[in-house]
Amino acid sequence: MKKVTICLNSIDKVKAFVNEVTKFDTDFDLVSGRYVIDAKSIMGIFSLDLSKPIDLNIHSEDNIETILEAIKPFIAEA
Repeated sequence: MKKVTICLNSIDKVKAFVNEVTKFDTDFDLVSGRYVIDAKSIMGIFSLDLSKPIDLNIHSEDNIETILEAIKPFIAEA
């Protein structure tokens, strides 16, 4: 499993993010506090506090580089 921090602070970013992660046959979880949401669920994402960065858990080891490249625009700056 790989964990990255992402920022989804606009409706357009949420839509674009969901479009990217649904291209992969891998499980993605968004973790915000005690809530864990399926990252492919646009309604679930909107139930989170999007004003803060969110942790993304990627449950894959195979094509992790391809996934990271696809979600690069959403990764929060350190």
